[in-house]
Amino acid sequence: MSGMRGLSVFISDIRNCQNKEAEILRVDKELGNIRTCFKNDKVLTPYKKKKYVWKILYIHMLGYDVDFGHTEAVSLISAPKYPEKQVGYIVTSCLLNENHEFLRLAINAVRNDIIGRNETFQCLALTLVGNIGGREFAESLAPDVQKLLISSSCRPLVRKKAALCLLRLFRKNPDVVTADGWADHMAQLLDERDLGVLTSSMSLLVSLVSNDHEGYSSCLPKCVKTLERLARNQDVPQEYTYYGIPSPWLQVKTMRALQYFPTIEDPSTRRSLFEVLQRILMGTDVVKNVNKNNASHAVLFEALSLVMHLNAEKEMMSQCVALLGKFISVREPNIRYLGLENMTRMLMITDAQDIIKKHQPQIITSLKDPDISIRRRALDLLYGMCDASNAKDIVEELLQYLSTAEFAMREELSLKAAILAEKFAPDLSWYVDVILQLIDKAGDFVSDDIWFRVVQFVTNNEDLQPYAASKVREYMENIVIHETMVKVSAYILGEYGHLLARLPGCSPRELFGILHEKLPTVSTPTISLLLSTYAKLLMHAQPPDIELQKQIWTVFKKYESSIDVEIQQRAVEYFELSKKGAALMDVLAEMPKFPERQSSLIKKVEEVEDTADQSAIKLRVQQLPSNALVLADPKPVNGTPPPLKVPSMSGIKVNGTPQSLAIEALPGEISSQQRGLTEEEGVPGEVDGTAIVPVDEQANTVEPIGNIAERFHALCLKDSGVLYEDPYIQIGVKAEWQGHHGRLTLFLGNKNTSPLTSVQAIILPPAHLKLELSLVPDTIPPRAQVQCPLEVMNIRPSRDVAVLDFSYKFNTSMVSAKLRLPAVLNKFLQPLQLTSEEFFPQWRSLSGPPLKLQEVVRGVRPLALPEMENLFNSFRVTICPGLDPNPNNLVASTTFYSENTRAMLCLARIETDPADRTQLRLTVSSGDPTLTFELKEFIKEQLIAIPLGSRALVPAAPVPATPLAQPPSPVVDANDPGALLAGLL
Repeated sequence: MSGMRGLSVFISDIRNCQNKEAEILRVDKELGNIRTCFKNDKVLTPYKKKKYVWKILYIHMLGYDVDFGHTEAVSLISAPKYPEKQVGYIVTSCLLNENHEFLRLAINAVRNDIIGRNETFQCLALTLVGNIGGREFAESLAPDVQKLLISSSCRPLVRKKAALCLLRLFRKNPDVVTADGWADHMAQLLDERDLGVLTSSMSLLVSLVSNDHEGYSSCLPKCVKTLERLARNQDVPQEYTYYGIPSPWLQVKTMRALQYFPTIEDPSTRRSLFEVLQRILMGTDVVKNVNKNNASHAVLFEALSLVMHLNAEKEMMSQCVALLGKFISVREPNIRYLGLENMTRMLMITDAQDIIKKHQPQIITSLKDPDISIRRRALDLLYGMCDASNAKDIVEELLQYLSTAEFAMREELSLKAAILAEKFAPDLSWYVDVILQLIDKAGDFVSDDIWFRVVQFVTNNEDLQPYAASKVREYMENIVIHETMVKVSAYILGEYGHLLARLPGCSPRELFGILHEKLPTVSTPTISLLLSTYAKLLMHAQPPDIELQKQIWTVFKKYESSIDVEIQQRAVEYFELSKKGAALMDVLAEMPKFPERQSSLIKKVEEVEDTADQSAIKLRVQQLPSNALVLADPKPVNGTPPPLKVPSMSGIKVNGTPQSLAIEALPGEISSQQRGLTEEEGVPGEVDGTAIVPVDEQANTVEPIGNIAERFHALCLKDSGVLYEDPYIQIGVKAEWQGHHGRLTLFLGNKNTSPLTSVQAIILPPAHLKLELSLVPDTIPPRAQVQCPLEVMNIRPSRDVAVLDFSYKFNTSMVSAKLRLPAVLNKFLQPLQLTSEEFFPQWRSLSGPPLKLQEVVRGVRPLALPEMENLFNSFRVTICPGLDPNPNNLVASTTFYSENTRAMLCLARIETDPADRTQLRLTVSSGDPTLTFELKEFIKEQLIAIPLGSRALVPAAPVPATPLAQPPSPVVDANDPGALLAGLL
C-alpha cells in the first residue's frame, strides 16, 4: 500500500481539507472517478483495481456510504497473487456483513483457498470466515474447516485459526458440529502438545459443552490432564509463560469448561482435579507486580468458581475462604474488592457460610474503606452472611455506620438494616428499637414502607403495644426530631397512648402537648395524621378532660377552613364526631389487625443494583419468607410469649382450594377472596392489570426474580424485554405489530449448566384473539436459548389478556407459572396525526352514545399536560396539538385494527381542571360501540392512580380503589361503626 502514489495523494488531500464541505467535495470527486474506472474494464488493471478498492475502504472508514465496489472487492479474493488476494479479503471483511448478498459470490473462492495447499491463503480465508461467516458459510465450509483442524500435516498457525473459525461457525449454526461425529476428534485435540492450538481448541470446547455436556463427557479427563500439565509446568514453552504463570489463559478456559460438566464420577479424575485446585490455592499470593497479580488472580478466582461448582469438601472450602480473607486485608483496593465479591458468591455454599463468619470483623472494617465500591461490596457481604446468630452484631454495626455513611449509601443501608432486623429479630422489642434508631439517625433516607411495617407489627402484637408507645414517647421529647418519627409516634400514641395513662407524663393532655409542639414543623400529610391522633386522644380521655377538649376543638376549628381538602374534611368530621360523646368511642374504635402480607421491603431491595453474579441481595431475597417477621427463639416483652403469627408460604385460597402465587401481587392488591365476594354480590369482578394467576402449589417451588406484574406492565408499553425470570430460566419477549396481526417471539434461555426438561408452553387465549404458538422443544440444553414464535391475530376489540401456561422440570423440581402475554389492546393501535379539517368533521359525525361516550374520571394521577401527552403517546394514542381552543384540554387520535372492524378511526378529548389535577372529563368516540367502550376503559385504567386507602391512621396500603367501572356506593349502616368510619374517612 505504501507504493500506491494515487492512494497516498488522496489521503493527503483529505487531511488537508479545511472544512467538512471541502472534504465531501473531494470524496464525491474520487467516488465519481472510481465509478468511471470500474465501468471501463479494458483499462482496469489488477493494480488499479487494488488501489481503487483501498480508496473505497478508506472512504468507508471516514463514515461515508459506499454503494458500489463490492463486486470488485469480492473478485480480488480469486486473484492468484497474494497482494491482490490480501486486499480482497481485508476490504470484504470490512465492507460486508454475514447477511450481505454479495458475500455468496465469495463462498467458492474462499473454499478453494481453504482446501488449497498455500498456508498463507488458508489463513486469509479462515480469518475472513471467522470474522463475518454466517449460516451459509457454516453449511458450506464447516466440513473443510474441520478437516484442517484435525489434520496432522497443517502447521499450528493454520490449525489455531481453524479452531477459532469453527467456533464462529458453530455459534452461527450449532448443527454443523454434533457430538456424535465430533466428540472423539475433540478429545484428540485436547492431547495436542502445541499450547496455541490447545488454547484455541479449548475455546471451541467451552462453547460445545455449554450446548451438550453429555456428548463431550470423554473430554473431561483430558481437561483435567491439561490442568495437571499446566499446574506442574510440564512442557510449557517460555513464550506461553506469563510472569512465571504457565499459560493463564488456557488454565482459565479449561476450568470454565469443567464447570459445564455437572459431576465428576471417576474417583481418580476427581482426586487429580482437586490436587490441581489445591496447588492453585496454595500457590497464589499477593505480590507487588500488578501484571502477575492480575494473571494469578484470574486463575485463582476461576478455580474458586470451580470449587463451588464441584461442591468440594469442607476443608477445601475453609482454605478458599481463608485465602479470600487474606485478600480482603491487603492494601491493594482491587484485590480487596475481588476478595469481597468472591466471598459473597461463596455464600451460595451452605458449608462456607459458617466459615465466612470468622472474618466478620475484617468485613466490618471494610465498611470504612475510602473506596465506595468496596464499601458497597462489604455491605452486600454482611447482608448475605447475616443469620440469627450474628444478626444483632451486624445490625448494630450498620446502625453505627449509618451516622457517618455518605448520602449515596444511606437509603440502601437503611433498607438492608430494616430487612435484617425483621428477618432475624430475637424479640419484637429489639426490632422496634432498631427501626426507631433508623428513623432517628437517617430519617430522610427511611422510606415509608419501613415505618409502615413496624406499625403493622405493633398493631398485630398486643404485648408490643405498651413498649412501642413508651419508646416513641421518649423520642418525642427530643427538641429536633425527624418528620417520619412524628408520623410513627402519632400513629402509635393515638392508638395505644392510653396504655401509658398511669405513667408520669403520659396523660392524654400531656401526650397532646408534646405532639402539638411538632405541628408547625410538619408537612400537610402529617398534619392530617396528627388530627386523627388528636381525635383518638380525645376519645381515650376518660373521664372526659374539658380542658383537653377545648384545646383540640380549637385546633379542629382552625383547620376547618384549610385550603387542603383532606385536612379540612378531617377537621370538620372529627369536630362533629367529638360532639357525639359516647358514640365517638364506637366510631373511633381501635384499628383491627392487619392481614398478613408479603413485606414490601423485600421488593425494594430487589431494585438495588449489584454487580456480583450471584449477589447476596438475590440470595437473601430467595431465603426470606414471603410475608411476615420470622423470629429466632422469640422472647416475650413482658414475660409472656407474644401472640406472633407466622404466615404460611402456601399462598391464598381460591374457591376453598389452597393455591400458591406464580405472579407476585403488589401491596394493596385486591385479594382473590375479596374479588370473589364482590362477584357473588352481583358486582362484576375487576380484571386489573396486576391480576394474580394462581397455579398448583406443588409446581411453585421456585421464586421468580423481580416483580412479574411490573415486567408485564413495562412490556405493554414497549415491544421487547424480560417477561419472566427465575434462578433457572429467563423468558424474553420481542414483538412486531402491523395492523391486526402481531408476532411475538419468546426467548427461552436456560441459565444453568444442567438441561431443563419436560418443557411445556400452552397458550390460554381470550375469545378476541387467534393465537398460534410454534413447537416448543421438550428440553432446553444448558446455557442455551431457544426461540418460539407466536402468531397473533386480533378479531375484535377487548381488554382481556392471553395467558401463557409455562412449566418445566429442573432436576427433580417441577416449576410452573401462568404469565400474561403483552398482546393487549394498545398493541393494535396505530398513531395518527390529524389536522383540524380532518378531526372536527369526524368528531361531529359520531354523536352520542354508544359511539361517543363521556365520563368524569376521578382519582387521576396528577400529571402536568406534557407528562399526560407522553403517557398517551406511550400507548400509541397521538396528541393533536392546537385543535382545542382551551389550552388545558387535549385532543387525541389513533387507528384501531381488528379483523371485524378493519381500520377504525378513534378520537378522544381530555378536559382537565388546572385547579384539580386529580379529576378530568374523558370523551372517546369511534365507529364501533364496543371499541368506544373498551378504549375508554383502557385510557381510564392508564390515568387512574391507585390510592393508599382512606382509613385514618393506616400507614400500610390497603385495598386500592377500583380503577374500572365503579359500582354504586353502598348505603352506610348507621349502627355499624366500622362502616360509618369508612364512609367518613
